[in-house]
Amino acid sequence: MIRLLIADDHEIFREGLRQILADQKDMQVCGEAADGEMVLKRLGERAYDVLVLDMSMPKRSGVALIEQVHALYADLPILVLSMHQEHQYAVQAIRSGAAGYVTKASPSAELLAGIRRVARGGMFMSNIVAERLALDLRRPERHAPHADLTGREFQIFHMLVAGQRVSEIARTLHLSEKTVSTHKTRIQHKIDARSAAAMVRYAVKHHLIETEMDAPGTDS
Repeated sequence: MIRLLIADDHEIFREGLRQILADQKDMQVCGEAADGEMVLKRLGERAYDVLVLDMSMPKRSGVALIEQVHALYADLPILVLSMHQEHQYAVQAIRSGAAGYVTKASPSAELLAGIRRVARGGMFMSNIVAERLALDLRRPERHAPHADLTGREFQIFHMLVAGQRVSEIARTLHLSEKTVSTHKTRIQHKIDARSAAAMVRYAVKHHLIETEMDAPGTDS
């Protein structure tokens, strides 16, 4: 039996996950968490075989949470379940210690396959992300500047283009404002974006944030 901890800040989404997983004879949801701090609390209460983790949650999230969980529970496979289909998010998650990456747009069969794969000690990446990664590997001349961002820089970049202020990011990531500002300066230099607006334009151009046109269910 694969004992699961599912972490997502949307109750409706967690309910849907529970329904999908309840039909699997080899899986059992043994715990839930709605934010990063609750993830750490749940992990300290009992043992799990797989952590199914949303990358974007309140308090602690993203690569920082993956790194912390991996440091504390190195033998626990982390399967990231994310809305982001850009392969760079998957690369950063894997670099931070995740064992797999599945997008929320993936069919449930892919999620179940990912859980079983990482529970056995393997690695897993959803088809759409793997395809985009393969295409980029075939076109090395199109290497994007954001590929050179560290895990922390990539997380802060995403928070900045989402409209969060330096002070908000510092509180969320438990960093000083000076440290966040330093990261911001390095990010702007690496992607050659000298203003907040330029960073947002860069993120839209490289599909690093979801626009109204990209959102599921919208007309093209």
